[in-house]
Amino acid sequence: MAKKLIIDTDCGIDDAQAIMMALAAPDVEILGITCVFGNAAVENVCQNVLKVLSVCDREGIPVFRGSAGPLVGASNAVSDHFGTDGLGDVLKDKDPLWEKKIQREHAVNAMIRLVSENQNQVSLVALGPLTNLALAVRLDPCFPQKLRDLYIMGGNVEGKGNVTLCAEFNFAMDPESAYVVLEEFFCPTYITSWESACRNSLTWEFFEELINQDAPAARFMKTITAECWAYSRESMRNKRDVYFGPGFVSYDAYAMAACVDSSVVTESIESAVRVELQGSIARGMMAVDRTNQLKKSHNVFIMTKCDRAKFSQLLLKSLRQPCKKS
Repeated sequence: MAKKLIIDTDCGIDDAQAIMMALAAPDVEILGITCVFGNAAVENVCQNVLKVLSVCDREGIPVFRGSAGPLVGASNAVSDHFGTDGLGDVLKDKDPLWEKKIQREHAVNAMIRLVSENQNQVSLVALGPLTNLALAVRLDPCFPQKLRDLYIMGGNVEGKGNVTLCAEFNFAMDPESAYVVLEEFFCPTYITSWESACRNSLTWEFFEELINQDAPAARFMKTITAECWAYSRESMRNKRDVYFGPGFVSYDAYAMAACVDSSVVTESIESAVRVELQGSIARGMMAVDRTNQLKKSHNVFIMTKCDRAKFSQLLLKSLRQPCKKS
């Protein structure tokens, strides 16, 4: 039976890669894609998702507009990690009719409805700030127990941050929502932290092989990464490489790979976690409680190692879309 997915995304370049991985996966049915602010304003996120679906010839999948800012307080400045539009600021052929292609139903309502219609069958893959998920549990407190499982790309386990000194981007953009989700979602929860993605990096030579495949999706990925500093090995020498050494990292794709093929994850930590909401340095950091000081009843699974050969094959396959029709 096909695995049912909802993808919640702030569609930057690595989200696009993760979405294409789900599209290419056998026995996966994407019920809908919900959009949230993060890598770009939510209006750009919606357009980015529509573009990815168009490139892969899968425009029948419904796309829903969700939260435009965090649960509490003013919106943080949107990162330029993947360009101001989330896809490298290189696409000129913007769709003037994009709003007509977005579903009228709000993303959070759609999420609740789709999960309620398919109880204990839906895997929710969260690739951006967790605002839509936090709102879902506020509107329907039973929402988490109706899920099959939850996969999150976000958080950090070593206190190494990529947007602040101690916090990872997705959690830092909306710490309150990350706190709510990790306190109130008791379904099986699998987290790919920033550090775990970085520690399972691939080579830049593989990245060149990946984007130079002869297929529309690969050509699209080559275009949107061409001028993006986040896909420049030179830029990374002064950023990520300081902590983890050189390598190509497609963050969100690790969480998606864990969902579509659980054998990709070869080692993980099972532990209680809590998101820190206070402090000028640690706000948004995910604390890992391996000594049970918090006395929580619910643990999560945090990926530490993956099968890089299997992961590489999933990436390669994801960019061979749409399949040529014979």
